[in-house]
Amino acid sequence: MATYDPSLYNDDIAPRSGTGHWRTWDLFSWWMSAWHSLGTYTLAIGLLVLGLTGWGVVGAVAVATVVILVMSNLMGVAGQRVGVPFPVFARVSFGVYGANLPAILRAVVAVAWYGIQTYLASTAVMILIEKVWPAASSLTEHGFLGLSTLGWICFLTLWAAQLAVLWRGMEAVRHISDLAGSAIWVAMLALMVWMLYRAGWTVDLSYREVLEPAGGSTFVALLAAASLVCANFCGPMLNFGDFTRLAPDTTSVRRGNLLGLLGNGLAFGLVSIVIALAAVEVHGEAVSDPVHLMADIDSVAMLLVAIIAVGLATVGINIILNFVSPAYDFANIAPRYISFRTGGLVTAVLSLLVMPWKLYASTTMVHYFLGGIGAMMGPLLGIMLVDYYVVRRGHVVVDDLYTADPAGAYHYTKGVSLTAVGCFVLASGVALAAAYAPALDALADFSWPVGVAAGALARYAAFLVAGRGPGAEPAPVERDEKVLEAL
Repeated sequence: MATYDPSLYNDDIAPRSGTGHWRTWDLFSWWMSAWHSLGTYTLAIGLLVLGLTGWGVVGAVAVATVVILVMSNLMGVAGQRVGVPFPVFARVSFGVYGANLPAILRAVVAVAWYGIQTYLASTAVMILIEKVWPAASSLTEHGFLGLSTLGWICFLTLWAAQLAVLWRGMEAVRHISDLAGSAIWVAMLALMVWMLYRAGWTVDLSYREVLEPAGGSTFVALLAAASLVCANFCGPMLNFGDFTRLAPDTTSVRRGNLLGLLGNGLAFGLVSIVIALAAVEVHGEAVSDPVHLMADIDSVAMLLVAIIAVGLATVGINIILNFVSPAYDFANIAPRYISFRTGGLVTAVLSLLVMPWKLYASTTMVHYFLGGIGAMMGPLLGIMLVDYYVVRRGHVVVDDLYTADPAGAYHYTKGVSLTAVGCFVLASGVALAAAYAPALDALADFSWPVGVAAGALARYAAFLVAGRGPGAEPAPVERDEKVLEAL
């Protein structure tokens, strides 16, 4: 092994290509955990407000899963081949120090949603406790900082449990992911059967929440819905290499994605819509929060099973989507002092300090701040994919990712690629304008694909016009045909 600079290296972010145990089943379970969540259910039901029928929502989910599959294959195969976590992979495009820009942006989004998801899971646990032990309701009468005493107990219990899993390392994360994905299927299938029973075993898949589709066209509404589903997974797509770098080969990555996304994703979307439309028959409206449906369950035993499954699944998705990434991102900032475990501890503490119950209650904060930073994930994805597959043609000098030597391939200008940063600023401006500019209101639902396209085009244009001086684009290399396996 080459001598690596300790300011850029520690054992947790070292290259690991082909040495891990994340095989097809584990990546399939990863996607089960990622899809099978209260958030994905709520998102799917929320698409009805775009004027789609139940079948239309299923179609939108189908389109989105294909897009996510392609992007995840591209990022996943790159991660497996190079063998480094996302913030280190970002050094290829942004420079050994410039990579902290995408890493910090991804970490900010992940920390906030980690806290919010932990809070939402704790509310489900509270429902169970109050059902099983009615006297516990007295603990909801008092509290501090906007959370009741019972709320604090449930929140901190889940907070500590997730930290304990991450503290044991990526193998513990793999095991909890394998378990969590299956657990939520049990809960959602049971909830579907129960809701169908209450609805008289009938649902209307042609039901519309609103009569006029978004943009005046069902096709436009379907594409908008698909874009929103993709945007929901913008962060996980970006840092998917955190997990695939631990896969033994690219075949495991592609198979795990195919099974976990197409088959499983479509099935979960259909189940979610059936539950929602059954709720229309029972309650007169599509209930967007399955926890509220579970609260109606009279059997304590059934409620216990359902809430435990949902709680376990929420913990699982929170760890794989919102905990692992910032742990690596913070470790990347100062590897000499921050390990993967320490990065996880920083994430956990910050998620507590931001008081996620207040964040979640603020529509402005979620929409403009978190939504705005989330819109920047698209440009990052576009830039990094074009940089790896088009500019470098799959060729990366792994040792140079860990050196501060000015002669290193990824040192650029004092460790920062001004080209990549400039492309990111330009593309992010386009994505944010699409998301928030009143004059571009028709593009608001399409800010993620707009951002991806803007980042990709900006990076490719910079490649076409680049000179060959210091800090410029790398000299052309022979195309590595194996990168085509990504698709």
